[in-house]
Formats: sequence, C-alpha cells, structure tokens
Amino acid sequence: MQWNDILATRASRMKASEIRELLKLLDQPDIISFAGGIPDPALFPKAEFAAAFSDVLSGDQATAALQYSVSEGYKPLREWIAAQMAEIGVPCSAENILITSGSQQALDYLGKLMISPKDTVLCGWPTYLGALGAFNAYEPSYDRLDPQSNRSAEDYRQTALAAGGRVKFAYLSVDFANPTGETLALSAREAVIDLADQLDIAIVEDAAYQTLRYDGQAIPPILALEIARKGSIEACRTLYCGSFSKSLAPGLRVGWVCAGKEVISRLVLMKQAADLHSSTANQIVTHRVARDIFAPHVAQLRRVYGARRDHMLSALAREMPAGVSWTKPEGGMFVWLTLPKGMDGAELLAKSLQSERVAFVPGRAFFADGSNGNTLRLSFSCADEAAIDEGIKRLGRLIRG
Repeated sequence: MQWNDILATRASRMKASEIRELLKLLDQPDIISFAGGIPDPALFPKAEFAAAFSDVLSGDQATAALQYSVSEGYKPLREWIAAQMAEIGVPCSAENILITSGSQQALDYLGKLMISPKDTVLCGWPTYLGALGAFNAYEPSYDRLDPQSNRSAEDYRQTALAAGGRVKFAYLSVDFANPTGETLALSAREAVIDLADQLDIAIVEDAAYQTLRYDGQAIPPILALEIARKGSIEACRTLYCGSFSKSLAPGLRVGWVCAGKEVISRLVLMKQAADLHSSTANQIVTHRVARDIFAPHVAQLRRVYGARRDHMLSALAREMPAGVSWTKPEGGMFVWLTLPKGMDGAELLAKSLQSERVAFVPGRAFFADGSNGNTLRLSFSCADEAAIDEGIKRLGRLIRG
C-alpha cells in the first residue's frame, strides 16, 4: 500500500512537534529540562480531584458522568466560566461558551471553520508552535502581525491576495505569550481591533496563561476591550480561547471558547461531527474543583512560579555571556533567549544534550517561515532553584564555548 498516493494534500503540512518530542527527555533522570512548557505536577490539586471523582462516580451523578452529553458542554461548568469571564470584563452567558478538549482543540476547530487553502493567517513572529500545527492542516499562508507597526490594512489585504486568498483572522496570545513570555500593551490590543475591523476578519485570542500573572498591572483581554467599544459580545469578532490546563491540570483536557452565539453555534456543529462532546466526567469534576478551590490554588501557582521566574532571571544575568539577551516576563512559564548572530538553537541543543545534559526548545520552530534560528525558549515551571542554578550555569558555559 502506497499511502502517500492517497493522502490529502494537507497531510504534507503536518509536522511532528519539536516540543512533544523533547518531552520524552523528561524520562531521563540526568537531564535538566527547561523544555516542556508544562505545569509542575507537584502542584496539581490531586486530593481535591480524587475526592471529586470519588463523589461524582459513587453518587447520584454517576450515570450522567458516564453517559453521552450535549456538545456545548456541562452547563454548570459553562455558567462558572461565564461568571469568571465577567470578572475580567467579558459579560456573557453559558450560551456564549463551548467546552473543548483543551484549548488546542479549539484552535483546530477555528482553523477548520475559517481557513480555506491559501487564505492568510496573521500571527506573531514568533508564535505558539501548537497554533501553527493546528492551522497548517488547512493549508494557509502566514503573514507577520505587528500591531505596533505602521503597516496598513490594505498592505495586509494585498499580500494575502498575492498569496491566493484573503486574510481570515489574526491569532495572538496577549498575556505572557508562548514562546516569548511577552505581554501585548493596551495600545497594541486596541490596534489589533482596529486592524480587524478594517480587514473584516476575526481575532483568535489565546488566553492559556492569562491567570498566571506575577507582577505588573493586568490589562483587559482583547474581547473585553471590544465589548467596551461595541456594547455586547454578540457584536464582537474576537474568539477567546481559555483552558484549565495551566491552572488546574492538563490531563483532563478541558478548555473553552467564549464568543458570540452565532459562531459558537457553528463550532457546536463542528464538535458534534468531531467527537460529539468532551468527557462528561472530566467536566463535572473540573467544575467541582474549580468552584471550590480555583482562586486559592491559582494564588499558590503564582507564588511558586513567580519565585522560579525570578530565580531564572537572576541566573541568566549572572551566567549569560555578552551578546545574549532575554525577555523579562510578567507571568506565564517562559523566557525567550536571543543568541549572538550566527549561532543556531538546534545545533546548540544537540551539543547541550551530549555534553551539558540541559534541554530547551530551539526557537526556529516558532516562526512560520522557519527563520531566526539564533533563538531558544526556556521554561521555568518545572525546575526548582538548584536545577535552575545548575542548568543556566551549564548553558552559559556552552554558549561561551
């Protein structure tokens, strides 16, 4: 059987995730890993989840938890999310929420919903590798989104036309973005809305790290800013993608999309065709745990991760040679390093694994055009202070040569 002869053209756009491959290194005990952007499992609320699962599966809700359910998602969970959205400036109802199997599924659905082959997606340079993976199957072109530049909407439009399609949406993570850790300024968020209005396109706001702010002033989400302009979520073009993966536990795969009812109804049809609904038991348990401990648990995450971020920034200042620069994130899980010109992150990783036993993610994969090889991403979420000190010391030694 020659499978290549019958595969769809989109299959050629599907690439292995460098991050998923690097996660295999976590099983090697002598590796100091700054690679996976994953939560520290020691901080999972295991006891609360165990109690919730035990209660749900042994009580009156057991039948409902194990049965098929509605595609929109467990209503009490959607109502809880709607209340949380209102607290960050997004008044909405449960009907504006679709539960997905993690926010990664939401990105796939939105790509499937909006991208035709040769259409253009606007994104950061760099941007989240998982978003590129989700969108690539639908055969888009990419153009660099820089909301603080003087580039006109007409220029974006003509570039997309030359690529064979039209601009469909702008994708961005505005708070502590993966991979850079950077936060988009208020003026830049407003500029994204202006640009989207001029191009008549959607905005996909990936808010996976929104709760993990350690210092600085919180800035309203793009969706909140757009509602303030237009009066109602139903008049907005922004689709907000949220997740419990970084705040509670990623293994349950519970995320959501918050948007106007018109687009939610279309995503519900997509959900029905794809997997009917996300795990009912996981949604019920997530609701119980979130309802009972979300605020104090997130406060604990902020304390622990914030201290690790501070420690990594101090270690970088102490150990990195001249010519290396890095971001100073206000939250999230990542620091982004720019190496001296001529150095390549992938080559550095190969040497590091062989001689220093330190893992990180080379930066090239985060660029839609594969450029900027002299970059890399470090995650501090799963490393204690001793590992940070030793790992950054080894990395600095390697870069100095």
